This record gives sequence, structure tokens and C-alpha cells, in this order.
Amino acid sequence: MAGPDYSLDGRTHNRDLLSFLAYEGVKFLLSSHGEVPLSRMEGKTICLLFSANWCRPCRTFTPLLAQVYDTLKRNGKCLEILFVSFDKDENGFEEHFKCMPWLAIPFDMNLHRRLRDFYQIDRIPSLVPLGLDGRSIDEDAVGLIEDYGADSFPFTKKRKEELIALDNSKRQGRKLEELLAYDERNYVISRDNKKILVSELANKTIGLYFGANWCPPSRAFTAQLVETYNEILNYTKKDFEIIFISTDRDHEEFVQSLSSMPWLAIPYEDKTRQDLCRIFEIKGIPALVLIGPDGKTISREGRTMVSLYGAKAFPFTASRAEEIEAALKKEGDRLPHQVKDPKHEHLLKLDMAKAYVCDSCKKQGRFWAFSCDICDYDLHPTCIEYT
Repeated sequence: MAGPDYSLDGRTHNRDLLSFLAYEGVKFLLSSHGEVPLSRMEGKTICLLFSANWCRPCRTFTPLLAQVYDTLKRNGKCLEILFVSFDKDENGFEEHFKCMPWLAIPFDMNLHRRLRDFYQIDRIPSLVPLGLDGRSIDEDAVGLIEDYGADSFPFTKKRKEELIALDNSKRQGRKLEELLAYDERNYVISRDNKKILVSELANKTIGLYFGANWCPPSRAFTAQLVETYNEILNYTKKDFEIIFISTDRDHEEFVQSLSSMPWLAIPYEDKTRQDLCRIFEIKGIPALVLIGPDGKTISREGRTMVSLYGAKAFPFTASRAEEIEAALKKEGDRLPHQVKDPKHEHLLKLDMAKAYVCDSCKKQGRFWAFSCDICDYDLHPTCIEYT
């Protein structure tokens, strides 16, 4: 009669991970407090963490995973993580393991190599969740945890689909409170640290502004957005608000960013900032996402609309952009293509500019201008003296 097959060289095995480790002579797992009997893993959800001390992404991911692990343990989840080392020697293994609150399979390069080969690990860090029979129940969970934190437990395909569906639902339109608040926080803050209830922002057009003080394009766009924001509120009297979603590197930078902004912000320490970046698929900053009074996303191209049209863009719909373009074309059709003005020696040609300063009245201009091709000279159409 053939004996039990504990080989991990093929794509299947006849016993779960714990039986395999026992067969390999592993009687104990390692913890920061000493040895833990293998039998303590019975009935728990086990995740294998493939990682190495020499790997920078591994060292970055480990603290995030530790936060998730501690949260899940506090919430009573039957979870255990087992560290499988990619380190080249035991010193590297021990140095890396010092940063981990979970368990480790004792350092054995041959054993670890067989585990890596069986689970087809081709990159690190990799976190492989296992079912109670020792088989993988989902793909590598690192990305899932980076996106959703402890909410991603138990790291199954079904849970991933649920979280993606929830993101899609929020992006397509939900109550503002569901997007910007949660149980522990139902407010946003002003630059003087006053708390404003999210419920007070209902029925307004909301701009979600993603930016950071360390980013020069963000600083430049902030100045332009401040001008647009003030014009919308002070002159058009529209129901409009902006919420700053910081991607600053620390709280001090966040405070510096907010000091130049007349609008509101998600608190820096709040995880909702990362959630909103994920939900709206923010790949670069600055970015401005517009949410309508009904909670539905109007546009994720708010930065372009503000840059092109300023306050005229409100309420930032595609139909509004079409109206502005049609009105600008009609205005341009009424103007001459070139003029000679006594205030300037060269011929001036009709041009479209995002923003400029008129060399006659010294006021800010936008859209149509009469510009000189030879030197840096611009005039408002209303400042032209036709000859």
C-alpha cells in the first residue's frame, strides 16, 4: 500500500499545509515570544507571507499588513499569518521577522523554496490566503490589502467583488455621507479646524480636489481654483463647495496646503482619503472630481474645465462645456482676425488664451485676446482702439 504523499512538487497535494509541515519535521512555528506548537493553527484561516528583508516593497508592505493583522485580531477573527522567507541567510530572516507580529516557519532555505515553487510565487511581497484544506482561496492578496485594508478580509474572490461593486456604487452616485463620512466621523474640517457636518453639504455641487503642497502643478492649480471658487460663490451665488483630499507626505505639509485654501478638507489622519483616491481612480495630481447635488459624478475632468473656462464652467457638465464653446465661437466670429492698435507698434492677431494679463488695463483676461506674434503683448478685445 502506498504511503501518504506530502510532495509539493506537483500542482496538488493530499494533505493540508500543516500536515506537510509536520511531515517535513516542523514541530513549532516561531513567534516574537518563542515557539508555538503547529497544532495551534487548526481551524484558523492561514495566510502565507512570502517576503524578504532585502526587498524594499516588502519592508513598506509589512507595517501596513501589521495594522490590518492587529485590527482583525482585535475584532476576533481566527486569522494567522505565516512568514515564508525569501532571504538568503538566517540573519536577514531574523532582521525582517523582528518587524512582524505574526508567526514564521523556521528558516530552512530548501523548505521555503519548495513552498515558493508550489504556490508559484514570482514576486514579493506576496500574501497567499489558504482555505482550511491548505489550498489557495484567492490570488495574491497584497493589492487587495493595499486598497481596502482590514475590510478585505477574508481575502476571497467573492469579498474582492463585493468591495469593487461598493466602489462602483459610490462612484455612480450615493448619499454624500456614504462617500465622505463613516461611523467614527460625520464631518469635514475648515482651515481653522472647525468641524462642518457632511449633512450640511447636501444638495450642493461638490468638487473633490486631490492635491499636495509638494507638487508644483498642484500649487499652481490651487491658485487658479481659489479664484474660480471665490467667483462662483461671490458673484454667481451658486451652491458649491470644494473638499480637499490631501496626498501630502505628512500632517505638516497638509496644514500648509490647507492654509492657502478657502474650502474644506477630509482630516489628514482619515483613511477615507485613500479610499476616495481608489474609488475615483486618481492616477495623478492635481485632480478635481465634480459631484452633482444628486450625489452622482458629473466629471472627473474638473481640472481641465477650470483651466479652460474658470467660473463659467459651473455646474461643470458636458452640456455646459458645449454651451461655453458655442458662445465663444460666436463671440470670436464677431471679432476681426487682426487689428492695428495705436498703443502697440506691431499688428495684433485674434487668439484664444486660457489666461493672460491685458497690457492696457492690467486686468486678468481669459479666452479671446489680441496678441502680438513678435513680442509678449496682449489686449482685451474691449481695450482695442480700432483705427
